[in-house]
Amino acid sequence: MTVLAYVRVSTDDQSTDAQCHAIAQHYNIANDHWFHDEATSGATKALQRSGFKELFKFARKGDTLIVTAIDRLGRDTIDLLETVEALKAKGVAVVSMREGFDLSRPIGKAMLTMLAAVAELERSNIKARQMAGIARARATGQKLGAPKKIDDAAVHAWRKANLATIQETATQFQISVAAVKRACASKSPVIAEGHDHGR
Repeated sequence: MTVLAYVRVSTDDQSTDAQCHAIAQHYNIANDHWFHDEATSGATKALQRSGFKELFKFARKGDTLIVTAIDRLGRDTIDLLETVEALKAKGVAVVSMREGFDLSRPIGKAMLTMLAAVAELERSNIKARQMAGIARARATGQKLGAPKKIDDAAVHAWRKANLATIQETATQFQISVAAVKRACASKSPVIAEGHDHGR
């Protein structure tokens, strides 16, 4: 069994020294078994952080990961649960010194169950807020979905002015051939449909 340590601070003016010292007081960890993320927000998902990604790749079944506090792994409950579950699936136990969270013991497993319940509640709340937002948008006549990025009139006008083929127009605007066809087929009040070149 290998004991690993993970430390993280959110900003440049913070240091991981205090976390390293606290862990080293209780655990004997080899130099190459420490993993760090400096100036990395807890809002960034664990597997998107370079230090944690390296740790996750290195960790093996039977290893134990030590953190000073569970929020070092993730600030939001959903991400935290996903992170702990991913480590658990690899057979890696997680020990958080502040909370006494230890997945290798019954109390740790009970805490994980509670964490899962809180995460499920958060997911439900997020979904409820999204549905309420959609309902409000529909009630006020707002169009839903991503804003349209292609200016049909500009595509149509450029193609007409340059007597360009559909493919040439697609290359010029870095859009698909289908998008050019849609742009030229749309009935713009400013630009009338001209002769269709390049079919």
